[in-house]
Amino acid sequence: MKINVDGLLVYFPYEYIYPEQYAYMLELKRSLDAQGHCALEMPSGTGKTVTLLSLIVAYMKQHPGVITKLIYCSRTVPEIEKVVGELKRLVAYIEEETKQCANILGLCLSSRKNMCINESVLKAVEGKAIDGKCHALTASFVREKHKSDASVPVCDLFEMFDKMGRETIMPPGVYDLNELKDYGRKNGMCPYFLARCAIGHANVIVYSYYYLLDPKIADLVSKELTKQAVVVFDEAHNIDNVCIESMSITMTKSVLDKCQNNIKTLQDQLEKAKDRDTNKLKSEYKRLVEGLKDSKVARETDLVLANPVLPDVILQEAIPGNIRNAQHFLVFLKRFVEYLKTRLRVQHVVEESPASFLRDCHQKVCIERKPLRFCSERLRSLLSTLELTDLQDFSSCGLIANFATMISSYTKGFTLLIEPFDDRTPTIFNPIMHFSCLDASIAIKPVFNRFQSVTLSPLEIYPKILDFRPVTMASFTMTLARECVCPLVISRGSDQVTVTTKFENREDQAVIRNYGNILAEMSAIVPDGIVAFFPSYGYMEQIVSSWHDQGIIDQIQRFKLVFIESQDAAETTMALANYQKACENGRGAVLLSVARGKVSEGIDFDHHLGRAVIMFGVPYVYTQSRKLRARLGYLRDQFHIRENDFLTFDAMRHAAQCVGRALRGKTDYGIMLLADKRFGRADKKKKLPRWIQEHLKESMCNLSTDEAIQVSKRFLRSMAQPFNRV
Repeated sequence: MKINVDGLLVYFPYEYIYPEQYAYMLELKRSLDAQGHCALEMPSGTGKTVTLLSLIVAYMKQHPGVITKLIYCSRTVPEIEKVVGELKRLVAYIEEETKQCANILGLCLSSRKNMCINESVLKAVEGKAIDGKCHALTASFVREKHKSDASVPVCDLFEMFDKMGRETIMPPGVYDLNELKDYGRKNGMCPYFLARCAIGHANVIVYSYYYLLDPKIADLVSKELTKQAVVVFDEAHNIDNVCIESMSITMTKSVLDKCQNNIKTLQDQLEKAKDRDTNKLKSEYKRLVEGLKDSKVARETDLVLANPVLPDVILQEAIPGNIRNAQHFLVFLKRFVEYLKTRLRVQHVVEESPASFLRDCHQKVCIERKPLRFCSERLRSLLSTLELTDLQDFSSCGLIANFATMISSYTKGFTLLIEPFDDRTPTIFNPIMHFSCLDASIAIKPVFNRFQSVTLSPLEIYPKILDFRPVTMASFTMTLARECVCPLVISRGSDQVTVTTKFENREDQAVIRNYGNILAEMSAIVPDGIVAFFPSYGYMEQIVSSWHDQGIIDQIQRFKLVFIESQDAAETTMALANYQKACENGRGAVLLSVARGKVSEGIDFDHHLGRAVIMFGVPYVYTQSRKLRARLGYLRDQFHIRENDFLTFDAMRHAAQCVGRALRGKTDYGIMLLADKRFGRADKKKKLPRWIQEHLKESMCNLSTDEAIQVSKRFLRSMAQPFNRV
């Protein structure tokens, strides 16, 4: 259908549009007109993706000088594929209506693991190993050797891309990962490099958050993108954590030991290079004297070794004299690693600022701040000069060089934590050093500054913690033809014992038994699939063990099969596949999962796959983590956000993400059970999305197990009645 949105003609590829979709378009257009950022929240299953695509593509067509590109960032490969599918539908509809080619190039970009079609490289299986093998076949020095010695292997697909692909303009169309690989096979070119080259002239790009937020990756993939672009962060409820992870570094003694071995290997390689070709080392030295900005350092090392982005002020300088010489640099790096090893010899927790660390480093081993800032670029240059193919072996050395550059470049918004014990093994001495980012805005600020319009899907506290001012903020509700959402809060069991996962109640067998009874009784009345979420893996293991001893697992299995999410990705994938089979063949199943786990993030349980979702307890993050305590202190001091407010906000956004898995469209229906008395409190309820709040009646916020079962039965009976979508 064609829609007029405030004077803009929008092609919408469905027969009807929901009121919230139209309202969403109006707010989005307002922010595009203002060339500013916005934060918009829309309920699950209301067609947010196609709404965004339709409006922005129409705006690009009508204002080609203002908006030239749409960059759509999502979280997982399945979500990326869904966005590409909606874009295909939209483009096909536009062409059908206009009777001419839409002239839109849309493509997605993923890792080599998902895009490589070279069979010899794919034998490596793991992502990092595939990156390493790719570099070993595509590095410029390897290709030079191949010209004189045909026995040196290269990638024929990359050779064809280098010969023809860089100048090739891909024909208009929307390409998913499989179609990109088919295009590569048909033309004999590498689809990964072809896609990376094509994003420069593509109209719509769909890829992971990390391609924009992680400076180590953004410098490679996204640096050529123009300012006249709209950036969409979809499902951005966890975006602050993504920003922080991308700017944080963790080191252990084993990493430092490997780095020392790396340095020894580099010294041996350097001696061989001196005997073989001293001119190459001299030319590298001369290049480093000239400075980094105009140097022609080969970028092949980017393929494997992460590298932080240096500020422009550093790029305009020359490499400091004491690390220009390759031998001197390796001695310098070795001395720095020895210093780090002494810092790991602690018996208690140490927390200090980057400035304090640099002062101590200078006093004890006479290492100054300036050469540290250039460590990552200097290592990159050396690896390129030595023409090493097994770069994955030097990842530990790269990590230390990155740490040196980061801690000497950023003084505000970071902290250094040294702990004698790892949280996973608190009784075994295993010192660990965290260079932890406390300010999520550091990673995302370049995106806000660079692109004229950025759209985030969640609301509330995000403008504060990401430090930006949206021109528009809006939260939309869901218009329903029938009450297909049934959120309930269970505050007590059938025996009237309060149910909660508060720390002092976690060992209470009465609470554990009541949780088991909730799941057993829901298994008896709910058809097909039930997904249950716990606050942590440890608590889930404890509860399942107790349920087994109490015979509750046997009660559940009378009605449904039980599958459990584990921390092993392969096991979880298998559990999900079998859970789906059990739901589809009518046997029914229960999936026990963890908030913040794989299942809670990117898996949709639409229709029969998730007729009920149960959240056992409020999923607070582990509050004894020192990294978290440091971040909470920073948020309090810099943004005036109280600790309890942030912790509650964080817990409720994950609880909403979990229970929202049950409803994936307006024809779907589901029960959302929040099994903890704390969910009934006003401070928790108001932090739930608006579309859940509107259906969570006051009378449903303090139920016993028996009452909740009766309400659920009535709801399921009403949902069983015939329903026409229109």
